Amino acid sequence: MTNLAFSSARPSFSPLRLQQRSLAWQVGAVVLGTLFLALLSQIEVPMIPVPVTMQTLAVTLIGALYGWRLGAITIAAWLVEGAVGFPVLSGGAAGASYFVGPTGGYLFAFPVVGALVGWLAERGWNGNRVVLAFAAMLLGNLACLVLGTAWLAVMIGAEQAITFGFVPFIVGGLLKSALGAATLMALRGGKAKPANP
Repeated sequence: MTNLAFSSARPSFSPLRLQQRSLAWQVGAVVLGTLFLALLSQIEVPMIPVPVTMQTLAVTLIGALYGWRLGAITIAAWLVEGAVGFPVLSGGAAGASYFVGPTGGYLFAFPVVGALVGWLAERGWNGNRVVLAFAAMLLGNLACLVLGTAWLAVMIGAEQAITFGFVPFIVGGLLKSALGAATLMALRGGKAKPANP
């Protein structure tokens, strides 16, 4: 195997064409992706028990732009950086304790979200079809909320988890999904196709 994304019978979607690039290009993309995630993690609105951040926007964009394999690898690398002490998590936080606290479920959901959005993008839910791109981003945000809330429910109970870990993030998820879809469309030159093939 010559690259991180591995080969597949079906060619992957990626406006960056990372699957066709050398291992050095892909490693560089992983590094840049983790920096992008770290940067957007600094944009937050403090809330208890989970802050509102731009992390899900970064995670869904990385999935859509990198494809499901390299996207998940990039997001997992960022999580490892945070776990070992690099200040890349929300608000510059770091350390393994964040992976077992209230935010743990959301953090562990991120590679799944990136892979889901990347998988959908590879099947046409991308900047070529802005409605489907929005739907892919929305599904990614929903998956993050469901998995994160499920983790939180174990800690504080289902009702509290839904009240504090799901409901406050619905509007933000919609807005970030729209912004993500618009970003993908802009990267495609603003020429989106209808949702139906």
